[in-house]
Amino acid sequence: MAKGAKWDAELYDEKHSFVWKMAAGLLELLEAKSGERILDVGCGTGHLAAKIATHGAHVTGVDQSPEMIREARAAYPALRFEVMDARQLRFNEQFDAVFSNATLHWIKEPERAVASIARVLRPGGRFVAEFGGKGNIAGLVAAVERAWPKAGLPQPVPNPWYYPSLAEYASLLEKHGLEVTYGLLFDRPTPLEDGDRGLLNWLEMFGGAIMENLPQDRRGRLLEEVQREAWGSLYGDGRWVLDYRRLQVVARKT
Repeated sequence: MAKGAKWDAELYDEKHSFVWKMAAGLLELLEAKSGERILDVGCGTGHLAAKIATHGAHVTGVDQSPEMIREARAAYPALRFEVMDARQLRFNEQFDAVFSNATLHWIKEPERAVASIARVLRPGGRFVAEFGGKGNIAGLVAAVERAWPKAGLPQPVPNPWYYPSLAEYASLLEKHGLEVTYGLLFDRPTPLEDGDRGLLNWLEMFGGAIMENLPQDRRGRLLEEVQREAWGSLYGDGRWVLDYRRLQVVARKT
């Protein structure tokens, strides 16, 4: 998320638990083992770090959001959580694996994050991640672009996300000594909770970087226009369904 923007940890857990609940397949790719040192980058409120720890791994969770880390420490006091920027990971020890779910698309300087991750991995260590890939939420982005001028806002529309292709990201990893052993870009339509309010909740949680500099009256108008523009393609059967596309990668440090 944009520097200085705040995450609502309560809203995240209450209305957007799908972010971590859909990560079962990614945990299988990680294959955490007892005694391993594993770093969870963008750990949020700590739920996946806790799941990894059940395998006997020594888990450290990091997140740039103090609000998220506060919730994680409260929920899982036996685990280690630190406020830290993924582009500036600093540890005395190296890790057997770095894991990241639904985080790296927020970092508009991806090479800095990749270089940072590579530095904290031991030789032979693995990097396992999933995040938004090329074409992620394309329908919603198009709706925002149509709604922006209708809300009386000046161009250009802010873009807080980084959604790479598999080839683009694999090239970046290999440039920093991470050999890609698995990669997949796939569609995952994602139903939102709370019926008609689902998209509004999502925009309040994840769209803050787009709206953070807008006056309150313009923000409200934009939210109305986005919902109106997205209704025909993203709403049906009493719920909103976002057009997620996810990128999964597994790489080993050479």
